[in-house]
Amino acid sequence: MTPPLTHNLPAEPNRFVGRARDVTELSALVHEERVITLSGVGGIGKTRLSLRVAARAAPGFADGVWLVELARLADPALIVSEMAGVLGVRDETPARLLDGLRVRLREARALIVLDNCEHLVDRCAELVAGLIADCPELRFLLTSREPLHIPGELVWRVPPLELPDDHRPDAESVSLFVERALAAGARSVTGSMDDVVRLCRALDGLPLALELAAARTSLLSPGRIADRIGDRFTLLTRGDRTAPARQRTLLATVEWSHDLLRPKERVLLRRLSVFAGLFDLALAERVCADGGIVRRAELLDLLSGLVDKSLVLHLDGRYRLLETIRQYAAERLAEAGESARLRDRHLRVVCEEMEHCYEAGALHPRLPWAARVPHFTRGRALLDDCRAAVDRAVESADPVLGLRLARAALAILAVRGELGETVGWHERLLALDLSRVPSDVVAVAKGGLAYGLEICDELARAEELVVQGIEEQKRHPYTHWLGVTYSVALAVFFRTGQSEKALRYLEELEAAATAHDDPFNLATVRVAQLNLALFRGQLRQAGRRGEEALALAREAGHHWTLARALTHLGAVAEAAGDLEAAMTCHSSALPLLEDMGNRVELARCQAKLGRVAARMHDYPAARRHLAESLALSTRTGQRRGVVRALMAVSALAAEQGDLEGAVLAAAAATALREAIGQYGVPGRIQQILALARGGLGEGRAASLWAKGARQSPEEVAGRVLDRDQDVPSCTTGPLPGVRHGGLTGREVEIAALLTHGLSNRAIALRLVISPATVARHVANIMEKLGFASRAQIAVWATEHGLESDPT
Repeated sequence: MTPPLTHNLPAEPNRFVGRARDVTELSALVHEERVITLSGVGGIGKTRLSLRVAARAAPGFADGVWLVELARLADPALIVSEMAGVLGVRDETPARLLDGLRVRLREARALIVLDNCEHLVDRCAELVAGLIADCPELRFLLTSREPLHIPGELVWRVPPLELPDDHRPDAESVSLFVERALAAGARSVTGSMDDVVRLCRALDGLPLALELAAARTSLLSPGRIADRIGDRFTLLTRGDRTAPARQRTLLATVEWSHDLLRPKERVLLRRLSVFAGLFDLALAERVCADGGIVRRAELLDLLSGLVDKSLVLHLDGRYRLLETIRQYAAERLAEAGESARLRDRHLRVVCEEMEHCYEAGALHPRLPWAARVPHFTRGRALLDDCRAAVDRAVESADPVLGLRLARAALAILAVRGELGETVGWHERLLALDLSRVPSDVVAVAKGGLAYGLEICDELARAEELVVQGIEEQKRHPYTHWLGVTYSVALAVFFRTGQSEKALRYLEELEAAATAHDDPFNLATVRVAQLNLALFRGQLRQAGRRGEEALALAREAGHHWTLARALTHLGAVAEAAGDLEAAMTCHSSALPLLEDMGNRVELARCQAKLGRVAARMHDYPAARRHLAESLALSTRTGQRRGVVRALMAVSALAAEQGDLEGAVLAAAAATALREAIGQYGVPGRIQQILALARGGLGEGRAASLWAKGARQSPEEVAGRVLDRDQDVPSCTTGPLPGVRHGGLTGREVEIAALLTHGLSNRAIALRLVISPATVARHVANIMEKLGFASRAQIAVWATEHGLESDPT
């Protein structure tokens, strides 16, 4: 005898991918909860998830699991007959079908899956509420873009599939795309995983969009699909022919949801498309309400309606649109003729909001860090909208609002060391017609652009702009920004060897910051003075300046300044041989930088911790710190940070007696230094080379130097950091610094070789560097010592006992 059918669930057409946690939890919940609604935007995978959960839970329902599909129904009155047909309930009088359903289900332990309720939501709510009241063992699992809002309903928001990141490159979205692409015959898809990751992120992990994109891989590579995804509604049109019409293209899926909205909800949705990132209710009210069609008083209810219908996501008090929905809504905004007006309003509001964050978080000269953090955090969360607003400022030729926004954003992003992007903003905005822009706004913008350029190692451009920025700002009343622009000038001129200009600006900054009671920029002065004293070997004075900087940083209440003061004090302690104090300073700065999320300064601190740990012979800790420093600098594209890490790696290798590794790392660091305009070899590396020449021989040291200069930073560092065993530390002791007249170690060596009348080419061969590098060093020596010829340098070197063996 054939057993009675206990379900009507269709066979899965292909392998179910992802959502393991959702399936597990929902499979248990359907036995405990009377009504569960899977809610989410169209294409999110609600139906597929409900069918998988129903199949998993089926053994626990003695009277069956029954799928009732409602998508094709337009008349709410047909729901009962559709359900009755699935359950085998018959009655000659249609009006009595509901009574028949109650009889059929009153004692039944059954699960009914109502699929696609959104367009019939009112009648579904009435029907489900009545049946669960009359049938105590009955359970419902529904899919709907909008909850029923009945008592006892558990709403399960179905999220997009997990997106790939550094920790999880094989995320659910990637697995789904690859699975479907392979099924479509795209065997080479696994060879272009970077493009697959890019595509999954662009599609927000939306399953329908991923499956439609995967179907295209028979004709286009993942990279070409990702490049064209801006036109996704045209591109993603090839779906399963057996699927409902609304699921065969991405456009049809989104239009289905849009058509179910009330008129005012449609207006709000299209206006919300101007937001590129997360937004809160206050921002939505300021940008989208107009006192006419959408009034501020009703916006919350309208926004809640869009959340209920899964067209807007709600995340801890903030909202966002999936990119697919945002693009569709933006097209509707343009069709309505509202795009320019709303984008202009968005630019103004985002500018005002960022300026508030900047003023509240950074301008107060003395404010506890805890009071500053919320403003920095809020400003950072607006970064996506800052990008969109800057685009609008350029497009609409509005440099005033654009430059004001860029100025405020720069202050927020500097705390996290994320200035690279602002270079493009300032360049585009400063290229506009500035004839009606206040001169002080332009002056600050030039300083801001120089700030970003200096971080990116474009020192020549930074030098010209920073001078213009300072001189123009000096014609206006003192502001916090003048102090910041001065600090950029110090960095540029010290890095390019123009010490006289740097010292002049340092004096001006000290006078201005003191006169205007600016502890933030005065702390910058003290740090610069510390570095200068340290360079000259004046350790006691450097320590005093560091303590003053630390006191000023604590007075200002700004953790960025506090961390800088601590790390520089650590450098002074290390130079004095007090390694315990150095370790304490750097370790104290570390949590401050981690809390700020400043990966650039964090990498610097990790490098210093690694170097000090190496000198204390704690080699495992040194390797951990240096590996983290190198990884952080590599991820942020900070070449100076990579140089710093490599120099510390060289010191670690030397401490362990690995002279070959020390030379390789020193060579890689020097080659990268020269690539970014930092010339001269620090004294520590110069002395590592001297050790290597003595211990390995001239030929071997030169060969290793050439090899290290050709290798990648990761390859060189890996040789030292991936050691399985510690080796005995070298017995030569600390490498003392050698400085004469402010010259670097490399410049001292070149000055000594000049006493023998060697040419630049001969010196280059002797030191395994390029003749152009020698020429730059000679020019630096002349500037630092005030000489006009090579002969004067040779005489000076002889007088100071710097003659060397030219062979």
